[in-house]
Amino acid sequence: MVTRRTSAGAAVAVALLVGGCTATGSGPGPERGTAELRLVAFDSCAETVTALRRAVADDVGPYGFGARSSRESLADGGPVAGAPDARAAAPPAPTGDESAAKDHSTTNNHEAGVDEADLVKTDGRRIVTVADGVLRVVDVANRRLAGTLDLTDPTRTGLVATQVLLHGDRALVVATGGYPVPLPGDGPARPGLPNRGVPDRSVPDRPLPGPVEGSKLFLVDVGGEPRVLGSLTVDGSYLDARQVGAVARVVVRSGPRLPFRYPDAERDSADTGRANRAAVATSTADDWLPRYELATDGRRQRGRVGCDRVVRPAEFTGESMLTLYTLDLGKVLTSGDPLTVVADGDTVYASGEHLYVAHDAYFRGRDVAARQRTTLHQFDIAGAGRPRYAASGSVPGQLLNQYALSEHDGHLRVATTSTRGVVECCDQAPDTVSSVYVLAARGRALVEVGRVSGLGKGERIHAVRFAGGVGYVVTFRQTDPVYTLDLREPTRPKVTGELKIPGYSAYLHPVDEKTLIGVGQDATDQGRRLGTQVSVFDVGDPARPRQVATYRLAGGSSEVEFDPHAFLYWPKTRTIVVPVTVYDGRIAPGPDSPKQVPGSGAVVLALRDGTLTERGVVRHPVEGRTGSDPSIRRALVIDETLWTISAAGIRADGMATLEQQAWLPFR
Repeated sequence: MVTRRTSAGAAVAVALLVGGCTATGSGPGPERGTAELRLVAFDSCAETVTALRRAVADDVGPYGFGARSSRESLADGGPVAGAPDARAAAPPAPTGDESAAKDHSTTNNHEAGVDEADLVKTDGRRIVTVADGVLRVVDVANRRLAGTLDLTDPTRTGLVATQVLLHGDRALVVATGGYPVPLPGDGPARPGLPNRGVPDRSVPDRPLPGPVEGSKLFLVDVGGEPRVLGSLTVDGSYLDARQVGAVARVVVRSGPRLPFRYPDAERDSADTGRANRAAVATSTADDWLPRYELATDGRRQRGRVGCDRVVRPAEFTGESMLTLYTLDLGKVLTSGDPLTVVADGDTVYASGEHLYVAHDAYFRGRDVAARQRTTLHQFDIAGAGRPRYAASGSVPGQLLNQYALSEHDGHLRVATTSTRGVVECCDQAPDTVSSVYVLAARGRALVEVGRVSGLGKGERIHAVRFAGGVGYVVTFRQTDPVYTLDLREPTRPKVTGELKIPGYSAYLHPVDEKTLIGVGQDATDQGRRLGTQVSVFDVGDPARPRQVATYRLAGGSSEVEFDPHAFLYWPKTRTIVVPVTVYDGRIAPGPDSPKQVPGSGAVVLALRDGTLTERGVVRHPVEGRTGSDPSIRRALVIDETLWTISAAGIRADGMATLEQQAWLPFR
């Protein structure tokens, strides 16, 4: 996390690229478009259904979808299953009394002005967090729990509130991860069947539809005792959400609700194969398009995405859809004015003007060629209304996460790792190489205008960070070489420097033009991981990056390694907070201070003149034998207080002394 009051130095951050060998292939690339990815609308509902039926026809078998993939061979040159602006967004201005708001940190967001859903939010006056399906509001001034709201789904579908966005006195809470849920037109679920919770919509002997996950969005008033203003239940699994000002964009992935049968004692595979193909042939738009239920003011409105709100590329599988919902947190909850794309997606990234949904086809591609590329769809979100489709494209390889994407001066930078051949054994070096591609919109196509390749041969990307005209990517197998990348000329990106060190960084955080923080794993020269490592890099000279300080936690791991929201950097006091867990039951700060601290906690470090100094470890107590997990997941700074959050509760400590000022248990 970074301060709300961003300094001018932090606004011009740098980036660092790590690779396993000298880069090759730098320079301008051909402008290659992907016309087959451009999205167009269907002309009618009849055309929509006909096209979707046709798209899945050769992939329907006795077990539903999957007949096509079962016929494909991954051994024929396909990839093998394997590894996986630096300023914070200014939070929206609260609608209540701003005089009580304190200087405070925000969510550790990827881009300035774009807030990301997370398990905790603050506006400096209150802290809003969700844990175990319960929303809690903490009064910062009084250091007390101001209110709670149990959002556990009474229908027992398994939906759990896990993330929140905040604007003034309104919170948008996301509940997901549940079993399939009944939606418009559904009857009661049949008890006792494997797909329990999936509704039977017809006569008693009609089979259940295929599993469709559900997600639920709650609009909650947190101005006083928290209360639900409305809810929106939607088909599909929640991917991610972004917020600009009061407007949130929520991305959900869904599949069709087709009544597939499966072989059993009474039906063999031939029978179920015929029945499943017949189910597709007789399907309607209601079976394919996402449904929703809006509940506000005691009224319920049910519906589905209209055929006029569906767009598709020239080629698609029909088995997955992405829906973008637009919700204004300052207004009455609506159905989200949905836009649906007949495509798959895994990663969401947004700048202030565009939202991107990327699909890494590594595991779900239709064929060998498709599995070797990542597709990207760009949407215009500059206005407050429904996103407008802008362009599509694709690049070779697989993304690590949203930090592998960055928009700057009208160009999209994309970092990927490509895999060739088949790894026969875990000790065999994979045939991998990483690259950075620079794309530009040409009409409806995102085309390549530049690239630098040959990075980290035999390794995979473990971290990426772009900022302005510079970029950083970390690759790792045995060592962590550091490359600095010059991206100021989009058509001629190039590597400018290199540093090789043991271990790797999984998250990179620019501090200023000269300083970069890395959080990841220490490792031996052979690549064996040893524990959490916090590194400080001097990148003032892009040709000669240097590691100037390290802090090691033997046997440890940190949530920061896979979720950057867990990281906190407070520029005012140059303080770093990293939640850690040590699985051998201790936190060992390293050979220079070999003390042992039991359990898990948050390590507090001071960054001074290129050095790291441990200031202490904050821990949460276990509340009884059946208490919630005390592992700290997030940290916030409000005025002169450090707040840490776990599933067990929230603790306040003085920033200067790290002495406990308050402990608020959640149970």
